[in-house]
Amino acid sequence: MEMTMRWYGSKFDTVTLKQIRQVPGVTGVITTLYDTTPGEVWAPEKIRTLKEEVQAAGLHISGIESVNVCDSIKVGDSDRDKYIDNYIQTLENLGKEDIRLVCYNFMPVFDWTRTELARVRPDGSTVLAYNQKAIDAIDPANMAASMEKMSNGTILPGWEPERMAKVKELFAMYSSVDGEQLFQHLVYFLKAIMPVCNKYDIKMAIHPDDPAWSVFGLTRIINSEAGILRLMAAVDDVHNGVTFCSGSYGTNLENDLPHMIRALKGRIHFAHVRNLKFNDISRENYDFEESAHLSSDGTFDMYEMVKALYETGFDGPIRPDHGRMIWDEKGMPGYGLYDRALGACYLNGLWEAVEKSHQRGV
Repeated sequence: MEMTMRWYGSKFDTVTLKQIRQVPGVTGVITTLYDTTPGEVWAPEKIRTLKEEVQAAGLHISGIESVNVCDSIKVGDSDRDKYIDNYIQTLENLGKEDIRLVCYNFMPVFDWTRTELARVRPDGSTVLAYNQKAIDAIDPANMAASMEKMSNGTILPGWEPERMAKVKELFAMYSSVDGEQLFQHLVYFLKAIMPVCNKYDIKMAIHPDDPAWSVFGLTRIINSEAGILRLMAAVDDVHNGVTFCSGSYGTNLENDLPHMIRALKGRIHFAHVRNLKFNDISRENYDFEESAHLSSDGTFDMYEMVKALYETGFDGPIRPDHGRMIWDEKGMPGYGLYDRALGACYLNGLWEAVEKSHQRGV
């Protein structure tokens, strides 16, 4: 296991590489070329410049999150092969720079959905939160504007203004795409890119839907154990793998997270480990908020998840996921420094406890 933190680049992130380097146990970053658009080929010189900047700070690139998949590939229109070729070229360019992990998702229109980006908790910290009644009252055409108002002036991943300006067109694109079609388009995409992944040993790690159900009537397919195991079987190549995001799979309490980790042994290439606190689980008012990482602050048994990762031989990058905004920090919601640093230290402590328990036969 390698402890990492997500970093959006010096132009976009309020957290610096110098600060990340000082978090105990963190040796790598999960980064991206944040100013590229889905479908665009990542230029070799831009990848190399990013890599050199990270290395100069005493870290290294542990993986990319994300090389976004453009909508033509997801809906399977006449341009998809052109954009798949672009994606393959990007993977080729990453592989030549010895970057071996890519996290991506296959969610229609919205990459992730929350109704609040700064819900105030009893301790005064603020967190991302979701309420179903609030979602039901929102016109999806206005969702992007609502998110932008709550963004603290930052560009939120998956909510880039240029793309969100076309939200009505995007909904029209997906209007006739059902779950089975979306799944088959994903399989088509993965089969097309597996040769370059095998050539450079690039592990593709699909991120689950967040939350783990349909939002605004848009179909979603990567949200359960059955769904992800079906994808692993459909493209049975070790380079076709999973980003195990506990906070996304865990939005659906029917998902047994430690069991899913064990069921996916050998196919989890990347892990986002975080906690959620559920306030209401009734269907009409489903409500959760993102808590501190430790088990006692939320709903999940974090020890059992880390134990499952350890016992299945997980050896990839792990990162604390969304953090609270604490100590008056201002930054991209969910991606401040302080609480994610606390989360990294907590996860490292859990890993050490599990590791030593096994070594001592406890």
